[in-house]
Amino acid sequence: MTGTDRTRRARWSSRLMVGMALLAVAPLALAATPTAGKKAPQAAAAPAAQGYQLPSAALQAVANAPRAPTLSLSPRRDIAALLQTPPLPSINEVAQPELKLAGVRINPATYSASTFTFADKLWLMNIADGKERQITGLPQPLSVASLAWSPDQQYLAFNQVHAASGANELWIIDVAGGTARRLLADLNTVFGSGYDWLPDSRGLVVTQQVKGQGPAPAAGGIPTGPAIQQTQADAGVRAIRTYQDLLSNEADARLFDHYASSQPVRVALNGVTAPLSTAGVYLDVSISPDGQHVLAQRVQRPYSYLVPADDFPRRIEVLSAADGRLQHTVATLPLVEGLPTGNDAVPTGVREVSWRADAPATLVWAEAQDGGDPARDSKVRDAVLMQAAPFEAPPVTLAQLGSRYAGIQWGRGDLALLNESWWKSRVVKQWRIAPDQLDQAPQLLSERSSQDRYNDPGKPALVRDVNGRSRLQITADGRSIFLIGQGASPEGDRPFVDRFDLESRTATRLFHSQAPTYSLPQALLDQEGTSVLLTRESPDTPANYFVQSLADATAAPRALTRFEHPLPQLRGVSKEQIRYKRNDGVDLTATLMLPPGYNARKDGPLPMLMWAYPGEFKTAAAASQVTDSPYRFNAIGYWGPQAFLAKGYAVLVSPSMPIIGEGDKEPNDTYLPQLVANAEAAVDEVVRRGVTDREHIAIGGHSYGAFMTANLLAHTRLFKAGIARSGAYNRTLTPFGFQAEERNFWQAQDVYLKMSPFNFADRIKDPILFIHGGDDNNSGTFPIQSERMFAAVKGLGGTARLVMLPNESHHYRARESLMTMLAESERWLEQTIGPGMKIK
Repeated sequence: MTGTDRTRRARWSSRLMVGMALLAVAPLALAATPTAGKKAPQAAAAPAAQGYQLPSAALQAVANAPRAPTLSLSPRRDIAALLQTPPLPSINEVAQPELKLAGVRINPATYSASTFTFADKLWLMNIADGKERQITGLPQPLSVASLAWSPDQQYLAFNQVHAASGANELWIIDVAGGTARRLLADLNTVFGSGYDWLPDSRGLVVTQQVKGQGPAPAAGGIPTGPAIQQTQADAGVRAIRTYQDLLSNEADARLFDHYASSQPVRVALNGVTAPLSTAGVYLDVSISPDGQHVLAQRVQRPYSYLVPADDFPRRIEVLSAADGRLQHTVATLPLVEGLPTGNDAVPTGVREVSWRADAPATLVWAEAQDGGDPARDSKVRDAVLMQAAPFEAPPVTLAQLGSRYAGIQWGRGDLALLNESWWKSRVVKQWRIAPDQLDQAPQLLSERSSQDRYNDPGKPALVRDVNGRSRLQITADGRSIFLIGQGASPEGDRPFVDRFDLESRTATRLFHSQAPTYSLPQALLDQEGTSVLLTRESPDTPANYFVQSLADATAAPRALTRFEHPLPQLRGVSKEQIRYKRNDGVDLTATLMLPPGYNARKDGPLPMLMWAYPGEFKTAAAASQVTDSPYRFNAIGYWGPQAFLAKGYAVLVSPSMPIIGEGDKEPNDTYLPQLVANAEAAVDEVVRRGVTDREHIAIGGHSYGAFMTANLLAHTRLFKAGIARSGAYNRTLTPFGFQAEERNFWQAQDVYLKMSPFNFADRIKDPILFIHGGDDNNSGTFPIQSERMFAAVKGLGGTARLVMLPNESHHYRARESLMTMLAESERWLEQTIGPGMKIK
């Protein structure tokens, strides 16, 4: 950059920052009901920004509402561990030093992946009677990052991460005695949880910080040379997504090596450790079901400045679990800097390698047979291979697939369920295979569109075996498995449990959620499926855990927990699953929510906030399917639009925004007309119902929903304001695809240009609020997207406001940031579409 360029950029930056300061806290000089024929209102001058803000007391209460505990069921399904998450962390915690290296965010104080959600309470509960037991000896303050039962369920292991003290420790709980103790300090959890139970429950394999590696290399400093990259003209087309947080030079690479390197060790329950292999950057370390071998995936140089660590070169090895000796090299994989065009593209070579759950020590993996290129004609896309210890015989072919391998649920030698999928057609298939009888032909159990929710047979129920491995839950006679599904239907979701006969391939329904409640099965509590652990909720009652008999249809469910309504002042919120049609006949749905005490005749139309997220579909039939359930709890949190029910607004949650591309058509070729038609249908319906009017509707969304918001304001006058959070607005900045778009910019320039609201910023005549995390880590939604979009609207005479939240990622975490997000949105709505009704 020349000196003149620097001066010009500095001047522009200065003007932009002054403009942002003027907009930061000023009340807007906006009419309550701006109309199409009037000039867009402008922001009034105001004093300088005053820092973080608080919304009204009603919205503060929403943000401060307690969260329900989460439950972790033991392998025998007779005990549960309950974890309570505390209120939102402060900006002091979120603003701790954080390294952004190779696509990973690292807390350098704890040598862990940077996260701010920890449990601060942990206790036990008996499933038989719901009796709770406290645990003594837990660290204080408690900060649980992850939790795992030992296969024999005598112990619970958990990872205690506490940034203020720099602790990253492994603790274990004696379940019978209810006591906790520290087992090991100085874990490295940059990748994964950092520990894996041995099958005999007598110890764990752990990734520990490298002892004696010295202090971290100094960041920055005097460069030792330029950062150089090179490509070759014959390399072919490779799609490279716009990743965040990449390495930029050798200094970054040294920092990454320091913080991401770990030492695999075996630790006994008495704390005695034995090293396994040498230190390195391990992406994954997993023990075999027989406990004799360790599968390790270790990153190698050269590193890349274009892709994250998952695409770096790596060695996949099998080590001895006794002494770390190298037993077998599975593969040495090269650097992957981009893939062929298409969402079905994959790297060549060994992929998705893991242990077979029902065998002592057998590896299973997939390898592309089409060069990983979906555009290449190939009858066989993926081969699934299998190799057993001692890994001397060559791998055998378990299956040859016409699409991509999508995992296996293991049962026994003559029973496993293999899944494959093809994104382009959305077709998913499930096969029954016999992994120990390779001459037996696979049986096709189901084939459907992944978007066809109505015909989803459900997912197989899994249970932990004696080695702690997840396997199919099979009846004692060996004839049946169990399926648990969402039960999507034209009446809404009605979750179910089925027993599936493997010979006749017929399902018998054992449980079906019934109105006026919503019951969601969590796990079957015995081998024969005679009882189920489920959560049950209704619009005014939050989800609680129950045990339901499946053997006695007349038995009432038995309550295990009694969580209270987190916001009792908002009992009585009205919720209705509404249905309406697009102008081309496509059926659409939405959830209409109205504040408690609202009476249409007495209160009349309310100002409304619509909040949506577009989705791509291959068929109109799939796009028309009903989602969600009218009987679910009216959960009102700070993140979604439901928070504004507390301020008396009508809210339309998730109105259908399908973008359909039938057959060989690409959905995005008609993105804008379909998007506008979706929005018009939603507006027409809520106005027809009389709950709002056309002069008091705002549209909003997060991420791709923010992109939608800007497009609707640019191409319609349906809405009087918009709230766009953490979006992307210029698709030329994501040139190798975005969301579900497979084509790159050079293949579909017209689509990229037409879909970019940045190119139509001059048409945005209604006020738009942009909110963005200053350290957004999502691929494609760089903070500059909102900064440039705001500058364009501002420079073209429109009304906009830009709120950049310091130290925040794609989803905001700090209490101060979330309160400011609510305060900004609240003021924006009040000044553009007017205040809501008063809540008594």
